Amino acid sequence: MDIQKVVFMLMAQDMDRAIALYSDVIGLEARYRSPNWTEMAYGDAVVALHGGGDGEVKSTGLGFTVADIEAACREVSAGGGKVMSGPSERPGEPIMLAHLADTEGNGFELAQEVRSSGQTAGYPP
Repeated sequence: MDIQKVVFMLMAQDMDRAIALYSDVIGLEARYRSPNWTEMAYGDAVVALHGGGDGEVKSTGLGFTVADIEAACREVSAGGGKVMSGPSERPGEPIMLAHLADTEGNGFELAQEVRSSGQTAGYPP
């Protein structure tokens, strides 16, 4: 198999609204844009938005690691997304985690790496 690109696809009810959140708030770059298919990227990672969403909140498995999870939650909320839970520490894991939904109802997670004293950077520890 000769893989050319890995794409994480999300459904969008309102393409312009979804693009605004992922570009203006989260910081992804729109590399291709059309009314029914838009590719947003961060490095080699691609989040593709596909038209036809129904707006219902659903889990997707998408996640972003951020430097300041509390600030990131406030930014997503101000941009029209919703904080569903957290941020909270994860017992036994070196992260804080928050569950959010974008403007289209696609659930995603924000994580922030945390270190206890004496622990070196990096996840997993």
